Amino acid sequence: MTLRETEMTTPPFNTVAWFQVGSNEPEQVKAFYRELFGWNFAPDPDEDGKYDIVTYPGKEMPAGGIAHQDDASGNHAIFYVLVRDVPAVLAAAEKEGGKVFLQPVTAKNGLVFAELLDTSGNRFGVFSPSPAN
Repeated sequence: MTLRETEMTTPPFNTVAWFQVGSNEPEQVKAFYRELFGWNFAPDPDEDGKYDIVTYPGKEMPAGGIAHQDDASGNHAIFYVLVRDVPAVLAAAEKEGGKVFLQPVTAKNGLVFAELLDTSGNRFGVFSPSPAN
């Protein structure tokens, strides 16, 4: 892969680089987005059947995920910003009047993510790539 290809496939830091839709009816919501936008889905091998990876037609890089929820109270749609240092961003957000909604979690692959509330109470996430990336 050339540097130019890498630049085109790796999002820059501090940009929206992932989204997640949570649903207690994941097959129904996948069918909705497949028909509406042509999205493709594949099980995430690290999540034991509880998460599906979303790709767009003609693009192999994953862009988001479908989180399988136990009930409708967990349904959501959220965006995630790629950052270098999740704890530093949480501290900065709190300093600016935001609130931490979900403390940092480290996934099996080393990726770290957390969720925040902005000053209007809107929920969003931040993540840093696994050390291998």
